[in-house]
Amino acid sequence: MSAGRLLSVLLLLQSRGRVSARGIADELGVSVRTAYRDVVRLQAAGVPVYAEPGRGGGYQLLDGYRTRLTGMSQGEARALLFAGLPGPAADLGLAAEVTAARLKLLAALPAGLREEAARTAAVFHLDAPAWYRDPEQTPHLSVFVDAVLTRRVVDVRYRRWRAPQEVQRRLRPYGLVLKSGVWYLVAATESRVATYRVTQVLDAVPSDERFDRPPDFDLGAYWTSYLDDFQQRRFTGTATIRLSARGRRHLPDNLPPEVVRAVESTATAVGDDGWVEAVIPIESTEHACGELLRLGVDVEVVAPAELRQAMADTVAVLARAYGVG
Repeated sequence: MSAGRLLSVLLLLQSRGRVSARGIADELGVSVRTAYRDVVRLQAAGVPVYAEPGRGGGYQLLDGYRTRLTGMSQGEARALLFAGLPGPAADLGLAAEVTAARLKLLAALPAGLREEAARTAAVFHLDAPAWYRDPEQTPHLSVFVDAVLTRRVVDVRYRRWRAPQEVQRRLRPYGLVLKSGVWYLVAATESRVATYRVTQVLDAVPSDERFDRPPDFDLGAYWTSYLDDFQQRRFTGTATIRLSARGRRHLPDNLPPEVVRAVESTATAVGDDGWVEAVIPIESTEHACGELLRLGVDVEVVAPAELRQAMADTVAVLARAYGVG
């Protein structure tokens, strides 16, 4: 049972007046039977929902009954967007607002729904950062939060991967994205909209200049497009490798899913000892060498020649370090 869906039914009845079970089901994307059950749960929780029979009938709230979500500050209203994300909310400086907003929201619910919401909150927890990674330090995140909300231009000093590594940028922040525990800023320069990893910002100084965010800019659509473009630019070539049966089993724990899928779709048997040959995408010779060495003796690079040589050179250096040969 979803407490959130019950609240949606309640707000739907409050905003629409009389709604049929079919109308509730269509609006919330559930079956009519589920809509009936949700109404019964609302009634059991003390919400005065009654049915109007006959043609044009449906469910509606007793006249004068309304939920009361009053007394919220602007910060608390914003914090509702992060009510299920305590870690990110704290990053954004909204930890106290999230707590206050949650308490006010719970207080406004009927007793039955309040208990249901409390049970739901007790069994779900979000931990955004990936395994084996400490949370990134983002001392300038609060500057960008304020800039996004107030539409204020920010001057930044940014460290990037290519030369020149340290650059100056005057940014118009359009939004912030949390991806696998890492914060990214989506912002416009004079020439384009780009993505910046917040932890790579060396300095951020808000200016007095304001900007207008384009009314048709969609942060979610931009991010989806950015990810698609990143994947297309990420892999610059291919490599032919041979894998043992053990190496193939360990592949998902050591290499990206794109590589795993490539092996599954291109693998052909080599001999009768369980080894296969496959073609995989690679980012660069150096990157692929480091990735494939994780599989140790269970992988052999067949081509390209420069990657095979890089693997051999690395193994030779390791052998010398350990006094072999």
